[in-house]
Amino acid sequence: MGESIGWVEAGKTHEALWRSEAGVAAPKKVLVADDTLTADAAYRLACEGTAILWRGDFQNARQLLQALSRRIDNSARRKTSKAESTPAETFHLHRQSQSQRARTLGMVLLPLEADYRIPLRRAPEVSAACTEAYGEAEAPSVVSLREVLGLIGAHEWRKKGVEIAVLENKIHPHYGVFSPVRGEYVALVNQAPLPSTELAFDIGTGTGVLAAVLAKRGVKRIVATDQDSRALACARDNVTRLGLQAHVDIVKADMFPEGRAPLVVCNPPWVPARPSSSLEHAIFDFESRMLRGFLSGLAAHLTAGGEGWLILSDFAEHLGLRSREELLGWIEAAGLKVLDRLDAKPHHPKVMDATDALHKARAAEMTSLWRLAAK
Repeated sequence: MGESIGWVEAGKTHEALWRSEAGVAAPKKVLVADDTLTADAAYRLACEGTAILWRGDFQNARQLLQALSRRIDNSARRKTSKAESTPAETFHLHRQSQSQRARTLGMVLLPLEADYRIPLRRAPEVSAACTEAYGEAEAPSVVSLREVLGLIGAHEWRKKGVEIAVLENKIHPHYGVFSPVRGEYVALVNQAPLPSTELAFDIGTGTGVLAAVLAKRGVKRIVATDQDSRALACARDNVTRLGLQAHVDIVKADMFPEGRAPLVVCNPPWVPARPSSSLEHAIFDFESRMLRGFLSGLAAHLTAGGEGWLILSDFAEHLGLRSREELLGWIEAAGLKVLDRLDAKPHHPKVMDATDALHKARAAEMTSLWRLAAK
């Protein structure tokens, strides 16, 4: 059993397993509360670092969370500085604000029975969602309401799937595996001219979507790698659903599999920042470690005349977190040359959201597929 959380209720001391997918430590101060607690009082408690273990109605707890969210947003607007910031400063302030927001909203806690039942009025059935994220139930536990709502959302995404136009089918993301909702990079992999249809490596496969696209394009064998157990299970599930298991091998590896291939594809995390939780590893690549690792090892894993396809957004460049010169320098230092670059403009909703703190960078963003070869 992992970390535990303790609290006093009805004069007795209680203890349960603490769950946090983000790796947040169990709160030291816990107050038991119900529907009589006002939103203002809850906000003060949460801001002071006191967690609220909810014993009231589940739907009222959701409303309380929404009320806390509004108070956080109002407070943030009042504190917004008029001073000019660099794009990088804006990004780091935004992440800091998001972290503080998550910490405050994470102070509303729910009890889970040993079978993942929530013992509250009007509580939804969450056992399937919890099992997908945590594994088989083992003991009573406590988790933040915000995390439970995330589990429910992820479970629905997994059931419904994400429509992938070029596959004419769906990909079903598992909890903790980045969903391929950004369709432009998938389309780029579908459009780029294939150097060979014999063999391809898909590095950091995630849901397996790019391996599936390559298989649909006629590549006879794809070796798809990942080091995350959830991603490996997710990719296997999707490959099987699509009937492509004869063409795609899912292999646990930190980056490259053994051998060489005429095509090696990698879609690393696009933003060089430190992940604050395990779920952020698909978004943030601290010090561009995966990007640089892919580039430095690529030539040694290409057959003669082979190509490496690097899928990368220039979002980090618009934020001032990485320059184009740095990227080109890494490509040069790895003994690689650029054959071509295919570009696509993103169309996700945040591109159009002028209220987003990072709107300027998002509006200028371009996603590219770099066709690379050994010199």
